[in-house]
Order: sequence, then structure tokens, then C-alpha cells
Amino acid sequence: MNVSTRITTPIAAEIAFWLWVVVAELLLVIGYFAFTSAEPTTLRYAFYPFVWINVGCWAVLRTTPAPPDRRSRWLAVGIAVAYFIALAAVAGLIGVRAPSGLDQNGGFRVVMASPGWGPAVAYTASSAYLVVVPYLVIGYGSLAYLVYATVLKAAEAAVSGLLGLASCVGCAFPVIASLVAGLAGGSSALTAAVYAFSIDISTAVFVLAVGLLYWRPGFERYDSRR
Repeated sequence: MNVSTRITTPIAAEIAFWLWVVVAELLLVIGYFAFTSAEPTTLRYAFYPFVWINVGCWAVLRTTPAPPDRRSRWLAVGIAVAYFIALAAVAGLIGVRAPSGLDQNGGFRVVMASPGWGPAVAYTASSAYLVVVPYLVIGYGSLAYLVYATVLKAAEAAVSGLLGLASCVGCAFPVIASLVAGLAGGSSALTAAVYAFSIDISTAVFVLAVGLLYWRPGFERYDSRR
């Protein structure tokens, strides 16, 4: 085996792996709509969850956190957990007042939906609620892991995590949409346009946030698997 073959083989293997993953996901979506009565209202929305899942998992698998000391580990874990909770709260996955679509009387509810969107699990109690949407949980989890790895690299990298949270406009979309509605009027064309493309905006900004936290432009790159 020559040098060029040894260099390109891992890259080719990684590309082949992700191609198989994409094919499997495509078959899952086709199978879901073929064997259920569900029909996609907008076809691209059926595939956006896999953008979140694939991009997030790709970044996590290629990131190796620096070996931490005990203090740094707990600091990084604390920031990453707080980061995840903040994203989940702003996105409406957790909260103290259940949305109108959930059972206000409490209990579990499972919603079957297109792969990635579902199966979604919701739990409501008298004082709180929790919603598990697979692609959002995986996506936010991957962002939190990247923040964890970044904080371990250097103390000043904690700023990168905060910037990632601020830059994730899609994660904070409910707040932004509310501000737009308040400034432009609830029935305005601008508000309608923002809501119409909310998933597109969320997906694009999620990919941008992962990229910023993975490559961290302007900072020394932390170790990653090659």
C-alpha cells in the first residue's frame, strides 16, 4: 500500500460510512410515508431532522476533548449542562407551563411522526413539562458537547460557548418570532414570512453554530480525530 492510499483510505471510509447513513435515513423516511397514512406537507421538512442529527454527530465523533483535571472537568460539565438546558428552555422543550398542545392534566404522551421528528415523547406535571423531539435533543446535545470540549481546551474558551448560544438564532426562534410579532404586528406579512421559514432558518443557523463551535475561528483549534 503506497503513502497516498494510506492517507486517502480513512477519508474514503468516512465518506462511505456517511453515504450509507444517508441512504438508511432516506429509506426510513420513504418507509414511514409508504406504510402509514401520513403525508408530508413540505418534503424538505421530512429531511431537515437528519441534517441536525448528521451534522451534530459528525462534529461530536471528530472531537476529542483535552484530558481534564478534576476542576476543569466539573467546570466544563456545568457550563455544558447549563447550555443544553438554556437551549431546551428557549426552544420550548422544557418549561413550567405546558403549551396548549399538551395534556394540561399531566401524564405521558407519545406522538408518532416522521423519523427524526418522532417518536416524540411529552410529559406534563402540575408545575413543569418536558418534550423530547429526537432531532432537537440530539442537535442540542451535540452543541453542548462541543461547548464541553471547548471549555476544557482553555478557560477563555468559555466565551466561545456563550457566543455559540447567542449565535444560535434558530435555537432561540420562539423569542425572536415573538419580538417580530410585537414589532411588526401579529398579522403582518413579515411575521408570516418568519414563521413560514422558521425550520429553514433554524436548520441553517444550527449548522452555522456547530461549525463555529467545532472550528472556532480566531481561537487555537482543539484536538480532533482525523
